[in-house]
Parts: sequence; structure tokens; C-alpha cells
Amino acid sequence: MTTHFITAEIDLQDSPVQLQKAIEAELEKRGEPLRWAITDVNTEQETVQVEAVVTQDAIA
Repeated sequence: MTTHFITAEIDLQDSPVQLQKAIEAELEKRGEPLRWAITDVNTEQETVQVEAVVTQDAIA
């Protein structure tokens, strides 16, 4: 198992619940999220930047 630090840009959603689901769905594409945080909000482009730590199974 390996651990990776990643960043992702996610479109703002209509509600905090929808935003959380969109973030978690994007992170799960890249591995199993251990923790994540919104680190920047761009109101002009209506996006948020997310930094996360994910784990991925090692390929044998």
C-alpha cells in the first residue's frame, strides 16, 4: 500500500452536502481518502481546490 498527496479542483455545488459528495467521489477515483481539506475557493471560476492524502494498493 502506498500513500500519495494529491490536489484536485472541484466545481462548487449548490449545497455543502453536494460539495462533500463531489469531493469524495473525485478522490475515490485516485485511491482511498485518508483525509482531505478545501484549501482555496475561486469565486470567479466557481471552483474549490482540495488537498488530500490517499492510499493505493501496491501492484505486485
